Amino acid sequence: MSNLLQVQELHVAFGPKTVVEGVSLSIAPGEKLALVGESGSGKTVTALALLRLLHGARISGQALFNDGRQTRDLLALPERELRGLRGDDIAMIFQEPMTALNPLMTVGEQIAEVIRLKRAVTSAESVQSAIELLAKTGIPEPERRAGAYPHQLSGGQRQRAMIAMALACQPKLLLADEPTTALDVSLRGQILDLLGDLQRDNGMAVLLITHDLNLVRRFADRVAVMQHGQLVELGATADIFHAPRHPYTQKLMASKPERDVDESPPAPGATPALAAQGLRVVYPTPLPGIRGWFKKGEFVALHGADFAIPPGRTLGVIGESGSGKSTLAQAALGLLARTQVTGDVLVSGQRWQLKAAADKPLRRVAQVVFQDPFSSLSPRLTVEEIVGEGLLVHAPEVAAPERAARVRAALAEVGLTEQQFPHLLARYPHEFSGGQRQRIALARALIVEPQLLVLDEPTSALDVTIQKQVLALLQKFQRERGLSYLLITHDVDVVRAMAHEVIVLKDGAVVEAGPAGQVLTAAQHPYTQKLLAAA
Repeated sequence: MSNLLQVQELHVAFGPKTVVEGVSLSIAPGEKLALVGESGSGKTVTALALLRLLHGARISGQALFNDGRQTRDLLALPERELRGLRGDDIAMIFQEPMTALNPLMTVGEQIAEVIRLKRAVTSAESVQSAIELLAKTGIPEPERRAGAYPHQLSGGQRQRAMIAMALACQPKLLLADEPTTALDVSLRGQILDLLGDLQRDNGMAVLLITHDLNLVRRFADRVAVMQHGQLVELGATADIFHAPRHPYTQKLMASKPERDVDESPPAPGATPALAAQGLRVVYPTPLPGIRGWFKKGEFVALHGADFAIPPGRTLGVIGESGSGKSTLAQAALGLLARTQVTGDVLVSGQRWQLKAAADKPLRRVAQVVFQDPFSSLSPRLTVEEIVGEGLLVHAPEVAAPERAARVRAALAEVGLTEQQFPHLLARYPHEFSGGQRQRIALARALIVEPQLLVLDEPTSALDVTIQKQVLALLQKFQRERGLSYLLITHDVDVVRAMAHEVIVLKDGAVVEAGPAGQVLTAAQHPYTQKLLAAA
């Protein structure tokens, strides 16, 4: 059987810098090939090059695509012909759904648009197909979610909408760039099962780009390992995992978060860095019919949560996508309207006043690292401006030369130096990989020396080796500076490495809480047991 895709001597360069060098690989019909490697190794660039989605890049080599009727070189096709293949025979799931989805259209409209363009069906049929696709990806209340805009969905729900859009036309080849990054462990299993079903039903091949080695072990037939733009190892999944030959592959396989935190009990009587009592969050929703003219309904996103984080401790919050984790973080940071929140939230013993001037001191005490670094970093600011912005606001007396020195020091602490990245401070976010952008976001938060960090999926965009480094860095900061963390994640390994206490959220309610060791090894609630089993 001939290959569906045959890539030969692929080179990609931006200006004088070559970022992909001589990559050759093949994908058979129905095969699942995983492309793994550290952030910045060239995985995503390789996939984007195949569809010529890299602006300003010099691409050479061949990418022969055989759809069963003819063989065409994707790198030599006229743009008009290639546009016909994109989304139809070859589809792509992008890593960052918030930037890939149109913010002015509902997710249902965006999926339906693809179906109408590619299948030539009626508007009503395309809308119904969009709802069915959302349901297949496991999104709750698919009819209601189809009418939501991207910003109204959680990170995991946005990723599922992207997956539904990519699968709308039953492509022969799916390029999946971190398709489960924003999903919790149970939904990862659902998505893998869905992709497996579609692969068997339609003979679809999958090029899976990921840093999740557990996912690779479960899903892929073969593994290709990239380092510094080169393919260093290629083989069957079982062979790569049991007997990796290349030193870099061996390093990847040995990378796993390690627990290195202060286990001593917190000082008695110390004021918690963050405390909540009876925390409840509601969002207004439209009511049907004439009632909606006079009043609004409400959706309860968080039901009466109670917790406290002592200085130098970490509270891990786990739960499926849409369970209320990010809502809890927004309430903790005083980012919700007073009418939406009831109950008490105290940061270092002080309440949010929800007034800019009054809350300014607390904004320095409590900082945040968001899940999606690309949408949380301004594309119009340089790295120096992004990281130094906090100093401008909270320490305006610091002169420009000293501010630049502090920015360099903060970036160096998170592993970004000018030796690695010439003219680092003058660069923009789009010039970095997803993992590198997350480290910039971490430097931005740490530069004002906060007491509390709210970490919303801080390592979801990082490969295993960088994840291990960042977690070690966070543990070091906690030991040396007494930092407290509110850690929101779907990665049980991260919770196991970082958390002192754990709360488990389901549909906005705390279903289990306690010391991390107790919850993670002897869970009492069936939902917690299900999450741990899926991990």
